[in-house]
Amino acid sequence: MLDNPTWSGVIADPVVQAGTLAVVGAIITRIALRPFPSWKLAGQVFFFAALTVLLLYHDIVPYQVGPTTASTFERVFIALAKVVWWINAAWALIAFVRVFLIFERQPREGRLVQDLVIGLIYLGAILSVVAYVFSFPVGTLIATSGVFAIILGLAMQSTLSDVFSGIALNLGRPYTIGDWIVLNDGVEGRVVETNWRSTHLLNGSNDLVVLPNSFLAKVGLTNLSSPDRSHGASLTVRVVPTIGPSAIIEVMRAVLLSSGSILTEPKPGVQIKSLTSDAVELELSFRVTDIGQTGPAKNEIFDLIYRHIKAAGLTLARPLDAAGPPPEQLQPEGMAKHRPTPLRLLDAVPLFSSLTEDEKETLASSMTRRTYKKDSVLIDQGDTVASLMIVRTGALVATRQEGHKQVELGRLAPGDYFGESGLLIGIGEAASLRALTFVVVYEIAQASLAPLLHDRPAIAEELAATLSRRIETGQHSFAAEGAALNGGSVGSLVTRIRHLFKVPQ
Repeated sequence: MLDNPTWSGVIADPVVQAGTLAVVGAIITRIALRPFPSWKLAGQVFFFAALTVLLLYHDIVPYQVGPTTASTFERVFIALAKVVWWINAAWALIAFVRVFLIFERQPREGRLVQDLVIGLIYLGAILSVVAYVFSFPVGTLIATSGVFAIILGLAMQSTLSDVFSGIALNLGRPYTIGDWIVLNDGVEGRVVETNWRSTHLLNGSNDLVVLPNSFLAKVGLTNLSSPDRSHGASLTVRVVPTIGPSAIIEVMRAVLLSSGSILTEPKPGVQIKSLTSDAVELELSFRVTDIGQTGPAKNEIFDLIYRHIKAAGLTLARPLDAAGPPPEQLQPEGMAKHRPTPLRLLDAVPLFSSLTEDEKETLASSMTRRTYKKDSVLIDQGDTVASLMIVRTGALVATRQEGHKQVELGRLAPGDYFGESGLLIGIGEAASLRALTFVVVYEIAQASLAPLLHDRPAIAEELAATLSRRIETGQHSFAAEGAALNGGSVGSLVTRIRHLFKVPQ
């Protein structure tokens, strides 16, 4: 066993002291304090200061070239001590950068700048080690490496251009992951990945488009998802001017009010683009929550245009370059106008698709026409309506009160109907209905449907099957929850319909 003087000599050895301090500092700061950046910074500064004091105490100056007269062991020790000191200096600076060099609310840009600064710190530490440990003339190295860098830069010109363009794009942030962008050359898509080298877009055909960052930095682009993700869209419609343009504008406003796919703020608009003896051309402009909703929203609005145009007795005008007879001269259109309005409305209701023509005529003769002013409440939430109402003209909104807030469930347009739950199975409505415009509806009361069910009881099964399908596919018009419908099974619905209308089993 070593005696005390020997242990004292070992402890006083600068090699042991510097090595122990370096190992303890690395374990504490790089492992124990890794999840705590602030404490890690304090630890790095403490151990770096302690190592600096220790080396200076032993006459080792890390930022000066070591003596050439020392023994081989001393030169190796001094070299290792200087390398450890410069590594600790770099770690301390890096910890400082990680804690204090930040971009508020911009973590991506902050991380990028941190990485660049840390790279410079490591480069400086390596050059310092080369200069003060190996006594190599750094100026000569830089001059030599400059020539090599020029040759390498010329060989990697395209790659370096992409890298530096990637840095500029990441700092400028003209787009982010998830944004939909359109380039000036027509290329468009949603950004799914961006890195130092390139940006990846997913276009409308679900194909991946890889664009070099240098190309993106040169070409102009439009970010359709900025400053917010809502996106504006428009479409044009031509209508035969059988009524005044102001009345046609009101019909188109009702179209926009009927849509549940567009934003209500900013308000959608209608503008007349041109007026001739053959057509009024109007532009409908609106916004959607995201560019991906533009297609479905346009499809819905085109459908609503057709329904409102027919409900208002108007006719869509032909394109300017269309050939053939005018629409009013076509025989099918002329025949459709002779069918009474109640029958045409019944034809559009899937619930009555199984009725014969005679049964439809009997039911149509009992329908009642009702009108409601704008902002009138047709149904309050929880009311049991013993009739079915089919929208003839106008637009309505369905809302549900949930606690202290009112939730919009959807909107109704010409051809839509509501109240089938109360009519067929006698349960309350789960939504309130309010008129957004002047509204005309046709009402079918339970008393009008009862004779048909008594004359042909099988109608109850047909109605129950249709209602069940609508419940399962989510097409049921704002009725009560599935539990109130007893699961919506055909058998239970048949039983409830027969019980409500007192039809024999």
